[in-house]
Amino acid sequence: MRPQLKQVQTFRDDFTYSNSPEAIARFPFPFPEDRYRYSVNLEPATRGEPGSVYEHWFDVDEHYLSEVEERRIVLEQDPGRCRVLPHMHTAEWDTLEMIMTHFAQDYPHLFALERHGDKWTWENRALGIRDSFTFGDADTLPCEPFEYITRQAQGDFNILDQRDADLYMDGGMITCPADWSLSFDLGMSFKQWHGPVPLAHEIGVFDRALKYLLALPVDRPVRRLNWTMTMHPRMDTSPEMYHRWGADRASISAANAGELAHLRVELQLIVRLPRSNGLLFGIRTYLLSLRDLASNPAWARRMHSVLRTLPPEIADYKGMSRTRELMVAWLEATGLTD
Repeated sequence: MRPQLKQVQTFRDDFTYSNSPEAIARFPFPFPEDRYRYSVNLEPATRGEPGSVYEHWFDVDEHYLSEVEERRIVLEQDPGRCRVLPHMHTAEWDTLEMIMTHFAQDYPHLFALERHGDKWTWENRALGIRDSFTFGDADTLPCEPFEYITRQAQGDFNILDQRDADLYMDGGMITCPADWSLSFDLGMSFKQWHGPVPLAHEIGVFDRALKYLLALPVDRPVRRLNWTMTMHPRMDTSPEMYHRWGADRASISAANAGELAHLRVELQLIVRLPRSNGLLFGIRTYLLSLRDLASNPAWARRMHSVLRTLPPEIADYKGMSRTRELMVAWLEATGLTD
């Protein structure tokens, strides 16, 4: 299915972002049960149904132009949102090749890649880009290879180095994070950057996840869903920008929660990089207002149950200690939760 790209919408200031009925229908609703509990929840990233967010490794949807523009704005204000440690140079080229190859294969109406030995030509028709370069020679690109290709992709990306039986966050393009900072986490080990997560450490979630990922083979990617709630359709909820979004939580009420509160779901893809033996960790973010979510009564009932029964530690970690009751009240007022 060919995604029909919308004109640029905003994830800040006037917040013109909206979802079409098609985007709502394909939204990756993250709750398989009426109660939420931590688990490893990794599954093979096999090809999903045509048109679904699981059809391809890298999902391109109607918000492509908007998200690329949002990334441009963030990087213009803070170039440090893209940082890669020097020893990850091979992983940068791994990432470029992987994304270009899959984009050209899965969305040929938008992207094309020509390869003649190490002489490559990349065309991004959606953005009007056509560049010829020498693979492996960063001087032939407008910027470093990791930044070059992730500026043209939706979602955030980390590149993880595998050494000493651990994984280290040694590079990233992070412009739409859910309340975490690349500048703070860069260079951290797997358990260090997951340190703030409550409850999961005690039940061994990260021990099992790390063991699984260390053994991940090439061409056998895995995926998982993560979620939180965001006020407004705001992509950049980084600690660096807390002064812009922190007050959003104070503006929610039981009357406006349907428009203001957004379920924020990350479709995370983890794939082995063949040359560097590192891992590419993609974090593709989707936003859905409670009002749009309630257009699916089954989702509304389950969302209500999940929010109502969420353990206090998790609600606090996800920033919902003061807003959860208001979202529950709005969902109850729809009459769909009985």
